[in-house]
Amino acid sequence: MSSRRRTSSSVAGVGVAAALLFSACAPAEEPDAASPTPSSTPSASPRPTPTATPTPVPVTPRTVASGLDAPWSMAVVGDIVFVSERDTARILEVSLDGTTRVVDTIEGVVHSDEGGLLGLATDGDALYVYSTARSGNRVEKYPLTGTPGSYGLGEPAAVIDGMPAGTHHNGGRIAFGPDGMLYIANGDTSDEPASQDPGSLAGKILRIAPDGGIPSDNPDPPSAVYSLGHRNVQGFAWAEDGTMFASEFGRNYRDELNVIEPGGNYGWPSVEGTGGEADGYIDPVQTWPTDAASPSGIAIVNDTILIANLRGRVLRAVPVADPSTSTELSADYGRLRDVTVGPDGTVFVLTNNTDGRGSPREGDDRIVSLAVPRS
Repeated sequence: MSSRRRTSSSVAGVGVAAALLFSACAPAEEPDAASPTPSSTPSASPRPTPTATPTPVPVTPRTVASGLDAPWSMAVVGDIVFVSERDTARILEVSLDGTTRVVDTIEGVVHSDEGGLLGLATDGDALYVYSTARSGNRVEKYPLTGTPGSYGLGEPAAVIDGMPAGTHHNGGRIAFGPDGMLYIANGDTSDEPASQDPGSLAGKILRIAPDGGIPSDNPDPPSAVYSLGHRNVQGFAWAEDGTMFASEFGRNYRDELNVIEPGGNYGWPSVEGTGGEADGYIDPVQTWPTDAASPSGIAIVNDTILIANLRGRVLRAVPVADPSTSTELSADYGRLRDVTVGPDGTVFVLTNNTDGRGSPREGDDRIVSLAVPRS
């Protein structure tokens, strides 16, 4: 495998970098006025006790790139951040000195309210790109050509195609797990019953090999379905012990943070938030009112889950050891769509104020970085 291979879903051995990026504040959670507040007590299954997190060294955040147009996802290769723009279908290359250039425009992308060019993932040698096309949602593999500062994309190869798509709830997040498999979030595409249909790829987390093959150890081979009963998963991250976390949009009641188990059923549309265990569903380890969260991309830094929030407009920090608790790391950047971590521990946060749902300000949208000193 190439020496430039990097994964951007989790990084161990660095401090809780997000605490340096935003001023920590932890206001009390307010219940949704229209609904009773369910319990957010985590599952009774035992959780690992990680090593203590070292105290971080304060560093001033820095705007790495600005003027982005409805950006959606980031993927890091070395000192380069690749960014997808949902509506323009462009892939951007951002250098840490602030230089931004268009790498390519993905062909065949069909834009809708929540469809278009969405998730990115990388194995260091290629970009994996999730987009909405006329044939449905798809993932394509684009070999990286050239060198940093002048990267290009080679000819695409289909990894998976024809997934259900809609104007809303397309999921879109993709990431490589520690097992080397590619995990894909496809939303319910506004067809809620499909989330409980094991024969449909809507409302699911999928697990496939990088070449599109179905792993023999999937819960029900030859199906790509890894878990079901989802509404609109928006982020994946793995703890050091392999525990998989996923963020998910609720409808108008509770947003969720889930621990994903192979073959698990997370209850949608029968359950939103907690309260499904009696019916055999897996409850979230934490929920939030939808107007305080809309949890999007996530990453794990050492033993802390960082969650970018859209409506909540905060970066939320959740300890892996106690995922029923959280701290809001607030800042004046507006809606936050994605968060990822570079190989040196640098945290990158992507804003999302220009997609028609935010209030853009001068310079939006942007990537904000926090350089963590090398150990």
